Amino acid sequence: MDIDETDRRILRALQKRGRMPNAELAETVNLSASACHRRVQRLEAEGYIGGYVALLDARKLEKTTTVFVEITLNGQADEVLDAFEKAVARVPDVLECHLMAGTADYILKIVAADTEDFARIHRQYLSRLPGVAQMQSSFSLRTVFKTTALPV
Repeated sequence: MDIDETDRRILRALQKRGRMPNAELAETVNLSASACHRRVQRLEAEGYIGGYVALLDARKLEKTTTVFVEITLNGQADEVLDAFEKAVARVPDVLECHLMAGTADYILKIVAADTEDFARIHRQYLSRLPGVAQMQSSFSLRTVFKTTALPV
């Protein structure tokens, strides 16, 4: 089902403040509270809203080091890809894993306390991932900007 501009305003508002009370959301998007509530329920039911989360502060949790790891596998067979994907999904410090087109097969986004903590993650998890032929790690020096909001 298509969404209209009012739905888009609702989605934009919820991306900024997911815990916004319905009455405040309705006022923000210029709807009655009941109409707004029905639209949000429909957007949830149709999968436009997949869930609600709390965004945590990495500094407070002492996870200030972000590392991007490019992984090249020793083959492209489905069983090699499946085994890698199942194993990497169990690594607690991996925030994202993307299958890539280009020189690397996968790129991982990992958070760690510092370089020593990343070394532990590498020894304990990354070096044991199945099918890995090569790994290249790049440390982020600074996050220029970061968002979880999709363009709506």
